[in-house]
Amino acid sequence: MISIKKYLDLDSSELTKYRPPNSEEILSSTLEAYRAALGAMGSCGLRACPTLGPGLQSSLMVLAEGLAKTVTPPLVKETEGQVEHQLQEWGEKTSEYFQQRAGDVKEILMVLARAAESVAERDQRYASQFGEFTKRLQALAKLEDLPQIRSAIVRGAKDLKNCVDKMEQDGRESVAALRSQVSTYETKLEEAERRASHDTLTGLDNRQGVETKLQRRIDANRPFCVVMLDLNGFKQVNDAYGHQAGDDLLKQFSTELRSASRSTDVVGRWGGDEFVVILDGNLTEAQSHLERMQKWVFGSYTLHLGTEGPKVDMDAAIGMVEWNAGEPIKDLLARADTLMYKQKAEMHRRATAAHYDKGGKQEPYS
Repeated sequence: MISIKKYLDLDSSELTKYRPPNSEEILSSTLEAYRAALGAMGSCGLRACPTLGPGLQSSLMVLAEGLAKTVTPPLVKETEGQVEHQLQEWGEKTSEYFQQRAGDVKEILMVLARAAESVAERDQRYASQFGEFTKRLQALAKLEDLPQIRSAIVRGAKDLKNCVDKMEQDGRESVAALRSQVSTYETKLEEAERRASHDTLTGLDNRQGVETKLQRRIDANRPFCVVMLDLNGFKQVNDAYGHQAGDDLLKQFSTELRSASRSTDVVGRWGGDEFVVILDGNLTEAQSHLERMQKWVFGSYTLHLGTEGPKVDMDAAIGMVEWNAGEPIKDLLARADTLMYKQKAEMHRRATAAHYDKGGKQEPYS
């Protein structure tokens, strides 16, 4: 079978070599194009807003994976509604995010503008005083009475000293004010940077924050390992209990993951139901810590829905790799991601086999 695009691009002589695509092939090609479009939208969202893009990308990829299974008209209609919802929600959050960033920048600029204005006003005030003092000195040249000249000079010197003392005092106050304003500016800049590198839902580092800290470790040229985790069964929780329950589960899992990690470890949400942990040390040391982490983090969680929320068991597919000296971030993450999805496929195979052994029907596993 050839793609619809290739079929339409064939000239008349080549058309005789191929049979026209049937309805099933057209549907398959259309769904393939739809899945590719969802992937492209996710990538564009990530480039447009690295802070909020990972969540959109992950959500759209889940929808695209759903279209890879048995497709029915209700599923396509449901997917259409979910895509519209995801894009609208992402658009609103992105607009709010950039409005906050613009507000930060405007406030910082106003602080600097007020500081510059106060310095200009002070300089103008003292320039006027020095101008008046200069006129008085010029007037002295016309006097012939020496005592009168001496008295005027003494008064002028006293006025000049008072002016200089006042300038020095104002200078100290201006410096103190500027230091305070600079401190405010630095605090706001740090806060803006913190928000830009943290996931709004879980409080963990987001993709941008993780990549920044990965690069620092690479620049330091010290051994470290990267652990990628993809939650199993998270889609079923969303489907059964709703997205609010899914968000609650992500926050609980994030809290446990952070608590089970050392203070030197980096814990981040990569997007959707994927997490990443950076462990300092070689693979043997990291493996030992990972085993302890799994005992603490994997297990039963109670969803906060009403007075008695349902309990769900959560674990994850894991891919852990050690950084090779000189290896770029992209290649390092790709290796961890490959191992993680290899384990996920194996877990899927075992779960499916066990389900069939019990006489059940095949169910999605994500």
